[in-house]
Amino acid sequence: MAVSTTFTAIFLKNRSHMTRNIRHATTGDIDRIMQVLAAAKQVMRKAGNTLQWVNGYPNIEAVMLDIERDGAIVVEDDGVIVAYFAMLPSPEPTYAKIYDGKWFNDTLPYHVVHRMGAVPSARGIFASAMEYCFSIDPNIRVDTHRDNKIMQHLFEKHGFQYCGIIYLDNGDERLAYQLIKTTT
Repeated sequence: MAVSTTFTAIFLKNRSHMTRNIRHATTGDIDRIMQVLAAAKQVMRKAGNTLQWVNGYPNIEAVMLDIERDGAIVVEDDGVIVAYFAMLPSPEPTYAKIYDGKWFNDTLPYHVVHRMGAVPSARGIFASAMEYCFSIDPNIRVDTHRDNKIMQHLFEKHGFQYCGIIYLDNGDERLAYQLIKTTT
């Protein structure tokens, strides 16, 4: 199902207004997306996360597949792409089996967020991205490497709860989280 939601918000940045826009990526965005992901990888390395996003991953092929699946999302500040993430509909094959825990609900459809990265100067990206994601689906699942303390902190800060361990197709372990927003 194609999602056509675009978010635009005005933020105060250094006493001036900044427009943040969240939209679907196109193939014309790939060079900038790869720059953003390279910058995010540098932040991960400086934070001690040296084992996630290795061997050229995430690569152009992964981003192209996200675009083909209508799940490649960019975040722009004043028209400049400052972040990227994939938001893909269920089922996520690697989430079919969870160890040392369980998902909150195994019958509801969900979306999964993968490959989130931002340039170091961008602020509030995770909050903006989650606002966008939850406007589309109240059930979001995410995962991250055990060494990615930054993402673990953001997940917990924004209400995601740890559910257990999943394994990627290559056998690598990931910590899995979920948040189901209820409407009141």
